[in-house]
Amino acid sequence: MPLLVFLGPAHYWWTISPLFTCLTVSYLYGCYFVTKALYLPKLILSKAYYKLTLIIGSLIILTYFLTLYPLPEMDFVIPSMSEYQTRMRNYNMAISVWFMFSVILCYSITVAFIKELYNRLLMQSIVENQRDKAELALYKAQINPHFLFNTLNSLYSLVIGTSQKAEDAFIKFTELLKYTYVTAQNDWVTIGEEIDYINNYIDLQLIRLDSHTNVIRDCVVDDVTANIPPMIFLTFVENSFKYGASTSQDCDILIRLHLNNGVLVFETENKIVKHSDEFRKDMPVGINNCRSRLSGLFFDRYDLQIKEEGGVFRVYLKINLADHE
Repeated sequence: MPLLVFLGPAHYWWTISPLFTCLTVSYLYGCYFVTKALYLPKLILSKAYYKLTLIIGSLIILTYFLTLYPLPEMDFVIPSMSEYQTRMRNYNMAISVWFMFSVILCYSITVAFIKELYNRLLMQSIVENQRDKAELALYKAQINPHFLFNTLNSLYSLVIGTSQKAEDAFIKFTELLKYTYVTAQNDWVTIGEEIDYINNYIDLQLIRLDSHTNVIRDCVVDDVTANIPPMIFLTFVENSFKYGASTSQDCDILIRLHLNNGVLVFETENKIVKHSDEFRKDMPVGINNCRSRLSGLFFDRYDLQIKEEGGVFRVYLKINLADHE
């Protein structure tokens, strides 16, 4: 930027009008920092064309007004030549202002796009690294799925007829394991499958907690075939039961999932039953992993807000699935 200004026409402008020179240099620096702060590539990628047009249009109008700055007349012996030389000088200076403005605008946007590309590649690398670690850990820990499900089928034959509640719990547990071992190995699953998984998890938790924990489920989805990453909500649901459920005192857990026109909103809310210090110590680990995963998969198309106020823990997650390709 200093090279562009001082090796350009600025030294000539200074002899004509120091005030205009300072104003132009300040304006050009302002354009650079404004475009950097507003992060125009994000607006382009998010298709916020109206806001983008408004910003660039405003800068163009300001640049135009800058070129109208009243400069002193040039003094020649022949008055007509003075007027002509003044017009030519003003025209050349206006062209220089537009040229420098264009260079700075293109440069700032190019640098921002390179930074955006680097960040995306970095986040993709982090997510792939975490996925590889998770797959390796699962591979080390898992039992052969065929053996597992054959054994479960054998056990189910022993459970049949003993208790309807036991049969239902056994079926839910089997479906939970099948989702974890088979379906969750895919990069994407339907939201309908994810909802069934969450419901089975909640039902099994409620058997353990008896009647002290009341779970309020609010699920409204306009497209059950929409694709989402598997087990993306699991950490938040697990935390709701881990820190907000009790076998000795009454408590409520809210789990809300709405999908409308490609915009997914997931919320949980629960009173913190576990000791506050222990809660704050344990929570960041799982949440940080979720943030990393969401950043790698959706980058700027998600909003995750986590709050603890008055002993109540709230999670708000919004994902724009419509832009996912």
